[in-house]
Amino acid sequence: MTEVLHPWSRYVAIGDSFTEGIGDPEPTSPGGHRGWADRVAEVLSQGSDDFAYANLAVRGKLIQQIVDEQIKPALGLHPDLVTISAGGNDVIRPGTDPDEISARFETAIERLGRDNATILLFTGADVGFSPVFRGIRGKVAIYNENLRGIAARHDCIVADLWALTEIQDPRMWAPDRLHLNALGHHTVARMVLAALNVDNTLEPLKPKPMPGSTWRQARVEDLQWAREYLVPWVLRRIRHQSSGDFVTPKRPDAAPYTPPSETHSPS
Repeated sequence: MTEVLHPWSRYVAIGDSFTEGIGDPEPTSPGGHRGWADRVAEVLSQGSDDFAYANLAVRGKLIQQIVDEQIKPALGLHPDLVTISAGGNDVIRPGTDPDEISARFETAIERLGRDNATILLFTGADVGFSPVFRGIRGKVAIYNENLRGIAARHDCIVADLWALTEIQDPRMWAPDRLHLNALGHHTVARMVLAALNVDNTLEPLKPKPMPGSTWRQARVEDLQWAREYLVPWVLRRIRHQSSGDFVTPKRPDAAPYTPPSETHSPS
């Protein structure tokens, strides 16, 4: 295995479903999902005997829940690299204030910077391509500008999902249209490694995207999607429920990364 040269030995990922890896199912991975963070950890671990990785992210979490539930355990693992993606579940909720969400995010960054770990944060994706979320595109843009200011003040690395136009391709998304699929997570992993300036052998468009649907197929899929995913998602919002209720972190302890079986999931 080729040695990857970088300064980090303990990587902790915190956040919500995006970082947990939802949309990228992998039966042999802890929690049953792989995702971009696992893929990044796999690259960072290559050629290292003492690299350790933890993933504390849990689907559905709001920014204050991530601050309250994940930061203290993350600091307890003594990371020298932390990635955080948070606030997306807040931004998409009607009536929320991107400035207030950003203030909570900055509190998280201040606490995470206690031990001088490298911190990488994510902007939100450009949702203009999504019929469901394009109405909050401006709100996401305001949140992103706040995040860039936070990154500048606290010397964080920015992984710019807004500029990652590749993920605006519908073929990058899981059937629920809320989470990236294996190809999408793979693409984000490449972007994160580039932001960290880590050489790697991850190739674009591998795993390959599925062929696009015909117009008629797409309309049938729209109806199926609304019944299976959109309606339950809306009902959870109304009932103040979360998909992450009673879910625990998939990798709560910093440990050597073991790749999933290649017979189940592409690289």
